[in-house]
Amino acid sequence: MGAAPQQSPPAAPVPATQQMPDPAADQPIVPEAEFDKALPPLSSDINAPLEPMALEPVGTLPPPPVTPATGVVAATPKSAQPAPSGISSAAGTPTTPQDVSAELDRPLPPLATFDSTPFVTVADKTEKSPEIRYDTVVNGLDKVGLLDEFRAHSVLKKSGKAANAAVVSARAHEDEELAGRVMRSMGYYDGTAVATIETIPNEQGRVRAIVNATPGKQYHLGSVKVVADPTVPPDLIENALALKPGDPIEAGRVQGSEANVALVLPQNGYPFSKVGQRDILLDEQTLTGAYTLPVDIGARSSFGGFTTTGKLAFDAHHVGVLSRFKPGEIYDSRKVDDLRQALIATGLFSTASVEPVKTDRVGPDGTQQVDLLVRQVAGPKRSLAVSGGYSTGEGFKLEGSWTNRNLFPPEGALILNVTGGSQEQGAGATFKRSNAGKRDRTFSFGVAADHSNYDAYNAFTGTVFARLSYDSTPIWQKKFTWALGAELTGTNESVYDFGKPGNVRRTYFIAALPGQAQWDTTDSLLNPTKGYRVKLSLSPETSVQGKVSPYIRALTEVSGYYPISDSIVLAGRVRAASIDGISRDDLAPSRRYYGGGGGSVRGYGYQRLGPFDPNGNPVGGRSLNEFSLEARYRFGNFGIVPFFDGGNSYESSIPKGSDMRYGAGIGGRFYTNFGPLRFDVATPLNKRKGDGLIALYISIGQAF
Repeated sequence: MGAAPQQSPPAAPVPATQQMPDPAADQPIVPEAEFDKALPPLSSDINAPLEPMALEPVGTLPPPPVTPATGVVAATPKSAQPAPSGISSAAGTPTTPQDVSAELDRPLPPLATFDSTPFVTVADKTEKSPEIRYDTVVNGLDKVGLLDEFRAHSVLKKSGKAANAAVVSARAHEDEELAGRVMRSMGYYDGTAVATIETIPNEQGRVRAIVNATPGKQYHLGSVKVVADPTVPPDLIENALALKPGDPIEAGRVQGSEANVALVLPQNGYPFSKVGQRDILLDEQTLTGAYTLPVDIGARSSFGGFTTTGKLAFDAHHVGVLSRFKPGEIYDSRKVDDLRQALIATGLFSTASVEPVKTDRVGPDGTQQVDLLVRQVAGPKRSLAVSGGYSTGEGFKLEGSWTNRNLFPPEGALILNVTGGSQEQGAGATFKRSNAGKRDRTFSFGVAADHSNYDAYNAFTGTVFARLSYDSTPIWQKKFTWALGAELTGTNESVYDFGKPGNVRRTYFIAALPGQAQWDTTDSLLNPTKGYRVKLSLSPETSVQGKVSPYIRALTEVSGYYPISDSIVLAGRVRAASIDGISRDDLAPSRRYYGGGGGSVRGYGYQRLGPFDPNGNPVGGRSLNEFSLEARYRFGNFGIVPFFDGGNSYESSIPKGSDMRYGAGIGGRFYTNFGPLRFDVATPLNKRKGDGLIALYISIGQAF
């Protein structure tokens, strides 16, 4: 492409005393194209030094050579540089204006022949750039209690290093602005801050950054005004704002008060309220600020109905079952949050949200009714779970389950489970309806078959059961829970007959009505750190083995948790149990009480505390007493737990408290999102013949 025409620059004025006759005044005007030809060529080398422009024609300028391989324009040799008029070139041939004109007429080289790769300076990576170390001094902020707040966000910090002084200066400038913001956030609006950098004598490569702050006087609220329509009750906003004249104008205090207004209004019937932008007019003479807050409260509202949209897990009717409020009640955002938690606790959603929607309906009390729109995205219905453990006496045990949580909507689950272990094997199926007609109420029905082979007994058992309960969940833990059930069990078991004597097999048919109640004030189901639990279990039962033998099983357990520091929790438990109305020998071995094991007195094998037969095998008893003490020390996701346990089981229906057996040990914990993994090692303190020296327990969850 050709060069664009260049405009002729304006001529410099010539002083009057030096004006000369223009010899070209009578010459014809030179066309613009001819003028362009007379201009010197532009160098393609942008790094070449500028040459002085000669006032007379210059020598011939040969074209720059081009390297064939790369197309890079080579530097013009010194001998080829244009020479002033009247001086010969390197070849000794004088140049003429005609030669220059002919050279300018040549076409420019194509752009593609130029190499546009930027120059790169390769530095020696082994050479380290010199660093500047610095100390930071902050003056003035400690007097008003703002030094810690400043240091929490400081760029300089107390000390550090930088690549050069410019970096230290930039950081000091940022901290200078930070000091101003910190002072203004606490009401020191006249505060100033200046940052300086100074060298430290006799310490090369080290400087000191100094931030000098002058807070001045603190401003206080002169007046507080809320611009809003009347509320019910009338002082709702003022009480929630909690700002009064004379309070210091602190940003955190003001913002927290406004956030409280935005929280309290929806809790008291105003779901569509909006807190506007505050205005604070400062008076430099009185050091006060006039505070004004506009609030749009919206219409006072009450609960209406429910609507739902999205990929549904269940319909709007079942959403109403989960709610803890009735239509017509004054709107309360806390009850809406509770409903959202209940939806999450079902485990049926990938996402679920609840939001109020305006309607044109007016309730009997004159409030506007709002419907709750539930946006739901149903999650996967099926899940597979596997758990396992090991303990001395029980051996290895692996349990797996397959669940379809919503096979029978709403919330009708089918659970298939299987157990495999060195001493226990079994399978079962359970139908469970959660939130069955009422929030938090669960109905379950199932069948199970099991084979157990322990030192105490060998049993083949089949069970049909039904249960109605009010349960806790990890998301929504309840203080009071209960359960009522019914069981029909057929079991064939080996039993030691003291009358013959010897082992025989007997078949028992058992009908039971188990019930349980628990009061729980702890802060966690799986890993409590404070509070206590009281549990009572009661089960009237009838055993049919040649004759009908009614009896009652009872168990009471109390556990408590006390934090003595942020990382140490003392935990304790006591347990007592009794069976009344039947002799031990008429009772199926699987229904008797045994002590020992990971959930009982650690250090002893599973079911190995209590009476023994002549062969040295445990036969169980009709009563039990136990206690456990633990010191749970946690550091990060790990923990160490020393413990001390004691207890025994007895042939009598009332625990005697004599012949107590004690065990002690230490455990390790690995804390996960679903609960702690437990590794306990214990030893019996008053060891009997046949007891092992060490017992090991591995499972999920705390011992109690």
